[in-house]
Amino acid sequence: MSLRLYDTAARGMRDFVPLVDGQASIYLCGVTVQGPPHIGHARSGVNFDILRRWLEHSGHLVRFVRNITDIDDKILAKSATAGLPWWAWAAEQERGLLKAYDVVGCLPPTYEPRATGHVPEMIRLMHRLIDSGHAYAAAGDVYFGVASYPPYGELSGQRLDKMLPAADTETDSAKRDPRDFALWKRARPGEPSWDTPWGPGRPGWHLECSAMAERYLGPSFDIHGGGLDLIFPHHENEQAQSRAAGDGFASYWMHNAWVTLGGEKMSKSLGNSTLVTDIVGTVRPVELRYYLAAPHYRSMIEYTADSLAEAAVAFRRIEGFVTRAAERVGPDAGMPVLCADFAAAMDDDLGVPAALACVQEVIRAGNTALTSGADAVVAGTLASVRAMLGVLGLDPLVAPWAGSSDTGLRTVVDALVRVALEQRTAARVRKDYAASDAIRDQLAAAGVVVEDTSAGPRWTLDGGQR
Repeated sequence: MSLRLYDTAARGMRDFVPLVDGQASIYLCGVTVQGPPHIGHARSGVNFDILRRWLEHSGHLVRFVRNITDIDDKILAKSATAGLPWWAWAAEQERGLLKAYDVVGCLPPTYEPRATGHVPEMIRLMHRLIDSGHAYAAAGDVYFGVASYPPYGELSGQRLDKMLPAADTETDSAKRDPRDFALWKRARPGEPSWDTPWGPGRPGWHLECSAMAERYLGPSFDIHGGGLDLIFPHHENEQAQSRAAGDGFASYWMHNAWVTLGGEKMSKSLGNSTLVTDIVGTVRPVELRYYLAAPHYRSMIEYTADSLAEAAVAFRRIEGFVTRAAERVGPDAGMPVLCADFAAAMDDDLGVPAALACVQEVIRAGNTALTSGADAVVAGTLASVRAMLGVLGLDPLVAPWAGSSDTGLRTVVDALVRVALEQRTAARVRKDYAASDAIRDQLAAAGVVVEDTSAGPRWTLDGGQR
């Protein structure tokens, strides 16, 4: 089975056929760095990181571009409130965003361009659009004329005669049509600006991505990704301006669903954001990645503390098998072979839920082999599980999880628990079973479950074996 993806533009599944055989080009709309990243931002990063990993595992050479929008109305407003230059505010928020991507184990993109570094490319694109009659300059602004491009609305499925004004400028008085959108905004007092043939100003949001995508991926590329909220107007406008200029632009459009809170999209503007930095204070980063990766990328995630805790427990069970099996046969024993059902699930529009079900099935066989002492089977299942987890970025034995920042704390906890277990063992040796049971009960009250095995006592904390 070949990879099939849900294409937003086609409103259905399509076989993935790259423009260049054996290669895949992806442009992911990054984040406007107006404030600290929340877990909705992290979800987009994780979902498209899995797409990239699966394509690479399938033999594709992937060029992955994820942009940074570092100039925007909200950045200007928030930097002014903070009393900082706009560029200093944007740089601070960008550092936080990149740290968040690292925290959830996203591979670094091939290129990560900033909007402000690509004004010359934007000017060239505006020239092409004006020369072809699709854009016009007015009072220092430059606008795209949506009526000049008949397919406008086909990505989002909207009709032009039903659309509201673009509402992306203070007034529509300079526009020929209120639905026209701004490619370039004229300079205003106290704001940053760049010189252009039409006067000083700054770029419009939509123009930025078209210019950067063409710069790093060429006039045509394979996949454009982002959140559902970007379909209109952002992605609709990107496609219109790029294709009106003569570029093929994206062959496939993929959109991940939101993380919601109380049924509402998680958003800074709504004041319901759950920040990545807050979450990793309650669960480990790898557990947050599991939480964001486990649902299908097109399914909404309704955030609750309980659902996050349940995901953490589920990952610890997986981690527990990998740890026990690696202790028994070594981490690199066995031939890493993907389960056929796992591969089929991933080829079916990145079906991570079904893929994780395959992981669990193999682990069940591995646990049986651990109990029976069938080390050859343990080695095979461990290798298979690690191969599948590697595709999902969840292998606990590789970076960044093998050397995660909580290793020192967990080492201290492990040492303290083992002191208690040694006291319990000493009590059992002297046949003081009341003291032995009391120690076990105290550990259980603290969330530590003790299992007596032929190799000695093993402790479990919320499903994670040690």
